[in-house]
Amino acid sequence: MTTIGGLVFLLAMVFGGYVVAGGKFDIILHSLPYEMMMIGGAAVGSFVMSNSPHDIKHVLGGFGKVIKGSRFHRHEYTELLALLYWFVRLAQSKGAMALEPHIEKPEDSAAFQKFPKIASDRIATAMICDYLRMVGMNADDPHQIEDIMARELKKLGAEEMHASHAMQAIADALPALGIVAAVLGVIKTMASIDQPPAVLGAMIGGALVGTFLGILLAYGMVGPMAARLKGVVEEEAQFYEVIRAVIVAHLHGNAPQVAVEAGRKTAPSHAMPSFQELELVLQELQIG
Repeated sequence: MTTIGGLVFLLAMVFGGYVVAGGKFDIILHSLPYEMMMIGGAAVGSFVMSNSPHDIKHVLGGFGKVIKGSRFHRHEYTELLALLYWFVRLAQSKGAMALEPHIEKPEDSAAFQKFPKIASDRIATAMICDYLRMVGMNADDPHQIEDIMARELKKLGAEEMHASHAMQAIADALPALGIVAAVLGVIKTMASIDQPPAVLGAMIGGALVGTFLGILLAYGMVGPMAARLKGVVEEEAQFYEVIRAVIVAHLHGNAPQVAVEAGRKTAPSHAMPSFQELELVLQELQIG
């Protein structure tokens, strides 16, 4: 919601300042549909040309993240740490093979059913099951597992970051596309050079609306949205780093409480549950 609030404030200050300074909206409102058609249409066309259908869908989904922010908050981190504690405690007490019923069919797992928000996250569920499955296959070298997880997280981060890069590319292009629209307006004006000064002034003003829109859209809207999306993606990536931290700490032979504490310290500060909060949740778990 802060994104929407910031956008409203931006538009209010820009156009409010214009009105206070004595500006009139007649020329802007008259030229706006045509300038937006040229600038927006060119931006959409270049965006479609430079991205695959999958990437286009990904970018459109990114706008939702810009508005809503990160999906993971203190509650989700607490649930993830509790679930991971459940698994490493079970592995320690009954052996890695005891994990098999849970990781082979997570949808039927009593452990995942305790934490439906984690179970609904496809990436988190796959990571937990895949790497615990590797542990059950005697791939228990913590350095090897950590390296594999790091490479997967890097790949996921690059894929998720593409939407932000695509939005930033459009933001970088918008000022130039605004100039294109403005030049076309100047060409139109020059073709009417025999008109009275008042008419030419209105036509030149309409042409300059293109430059104005290109810059406003680039630096006031699309660019900040791309930066916001980048921040959300980076924040959500920390959620999966917690999984790596706990599993690697477990493979190093640490007690379940220590392994989970290593993961807790990986969580972002504003979303990290306190030691006492997590301890209360872990005490209520029944391992088996």
